[in-house]
Amino acid sequence: MPSSNPLVSIIHGSAVRVAAVALLAVGLGAPVAALAQAPGDAESSTTWALGLGVMSAQEPYAGIGRDNTALPLLQFENQYVNLFGPRIEFKLPSLDIGDSQQLNFGIVGEYDGSGYEEGDAPILNGMEKRRGGFWAGGVVEWSSSFVDVSAEWLADVSGNSNGQIVSLGLARTWRVGNRVLLTPHVGASWQDEKTVDYYFGVRESEARLDRPAYAGESAINIEAGVRGVYMFDKHHSVLLGAGVTSLADEIKDSPLVDRSTTNSVYLGYMYRF
Repeated sequence: MPSSNPLVSIIHGSAVRVAAVALLAVGLGAPVAALAQAPGDAESSTTWALGLGVMSAQEPYAGIGRDNTALPLLQFENQYVNLFGPRIEFKLPSLDIGDSQQLNFGIVGEYDGSGYEEGDAPILNGMEKRRGGFWAGGVVEWSSSFVDVSAEWLADVSGNSNGQIVSLGLARTWRVGNRVLLTPHVGASWQDEKTVDYYFGVRESEARLDRPAYAGESAINIEAGVRGVYMFDKHHSVLLGAGVTSLADEIKDSPLVDRSTTNSVYLGYMYRF
């Protein structure tokens, strides 16, 4: 079963960086393995890869600049599980629909480094710390020769926000020669009011003159981007991509936020064993 294509990043704060690594996991890790596999080996092989990536991401909170970080990359995949960075997917049996279509199912979990603490920016001084946590849920993908459509549901099982997120994504991968994969993608991510309120709300006890109380409501973010893989040979590859997310009004209206979009770019190298 091929790995699901990436959905929309969970845009909470420092989660921009962590979610982008998750995009590397499902968006670039599997294609690297696919390029190097011989036909018919996909179901039986186990792949390992190690690498290093550089991420530059813009967070939505006022007064916080770009976060530039070097990140170690680890991938493991077989017919039952796909692990890359902070995300793991347990693959369920897939359903073939004709010669060129397939329904893939999986149980997913990922660590999300969302949140902030006092001192991260002046607008956050006096705010109670907001924590990231572990999210888990399910994913289904309709894969075809024309487009891949993915739907994912995640819940905050760590109990910090007690929120839920539902995402829908569309992606199309083009293979250019024997070395290059290019994948433009678009998507939407619905976050419930508990998620938005936890990360972007301002409690009455936290309100001040320039930071009035604010109760978050459910919101839908829109995301678009492109990612790619260049394979030098079956062992060495370069991963790259960029994406931009348009924040929903319910997030932009928060007194903690001073922008309408966030963005991330990344570049990585992987060695496949």
